[in-house]
Amino acid sequence: MAEAIPAVTPVIDPLEARLLAGTALRVGLVVPVSGVLGLVGPCAVNCAVLAADELNLAGGILGRRVELVLIDGGRPAERVAAEAGALVACGAVDAVAGTCGSDVRIAVVRAVAGRVPFVYAPPYEGGGHAPGVYFLGETPEQQLGPGIDWLTGDRRARRWFLLGNDYVWPRLVHRAAGRLLAAHGAAVVGERFVPYGVRDVAPLLEELVASRADAVLLSLIGSDLVAFNRAFAAEGLSFPRLCGALEEHGLLGIGGDATGELYGAMGYFSSMVTDDSMSLGERYVRRFGPTAPLLNGHGQGCYEAVLMLAALASRAGTLAVPAVDAAADGASIVTARGRLTLRGRGVRRRAHLGRADGLDFDIVR
Repeated sequence: MAEAIPAVTPVIDPLEARLLAGTALRVGLVVPVSGVLGLVGPCAVNCAVLAADELNLAGGILGRRVELVLIDGGRPAERVAAEAGALVACGAVDAVAGTCGSDVRIAVVRAVAGRVPFVYAPPYEGGGHAPGVYFLGETPEQQLGPGIDWLTGDRRARRWFLLGNDYVWPRLVHRAAGRLLAAHGAAVVGERFVPYGVRDVAPLLEELVASRADAVLLSLIGSDLVAFNRAFAAEGLSFPRLCGALEEHGLLGIGGDATGELYGAMGYFSSMVTDDSMSLGERYVRRFGPTAPLLNGHGQGCYEAVLMLAALASRAGTLAVPAVDAAADGASIVTARGRLTLRGRGVRRRAHLGRADGLDFDIVR
């Protein structure tokens, strides 16, 4: 059995990682701590620390202590990619993991150029496979399927308006939604993409109402999703909203919901009543205290990403990308979502549909 390594995992900044050499195995943690997605950052960092703590107690990765190098994934994609690429080029990080927008991920993948493994946690648009890149999140069909099944069936939602931020993930989510809706005999009656940071949502609400939609798919993220839903509620609107990026912090930012018509489609909600989910919640509170940032899907994904790096390294006996790619299929971990196994460098799971009930989610399907 490997000798236990002290469990308190340091989180260091990129400059420190470049200047201070050491024997630790350093993971570049790409997490937004600024920008439109900044609200998910604190929990995501905590969850990555928790995973690294648990690995260090068990001997680390490949016998080396794990350290995390925080890369702010909330900045423009080219800045995040330049920093990640520079850290890889100088040997300051041995692997990359985390959660960020797909536009940032694509730029980081290009900059890292297959030199180290990169485990990407959140839902993504599908495709995008490159050497050393592994996906833990749901593709659009896997993510939207349960929600569209429910809302077109049980709620008889036939006319849909699609609204998202203007980048690759919402565009491909909407394309998949169009196919799923058509299969259910429903129609898309309007579609809009907006830049990050939109605050004047009144024209969007007017367009939405004018379309006579009876449901809306929201591919807005972070603070944009919060701002839209707050304005939606203030106008007294209450028809179904299916969100691809709504988690517990976003629901708190909205101020909760009592309409019964706000839904999130995520692989994980902290209200899931399973042994694995409750165990993670207990360990998280024990490590960070009862006032820690709320557990959520994006944070829990970072926990998974760090653990999956360890599973890949153990299976391949190295973090050299060609060997990891060859051994990746079958790499498996147990997390709050249960057992996750890579097949074709991705995890094939459908999302859960959670309905907002005050400041929590009830799992509908």
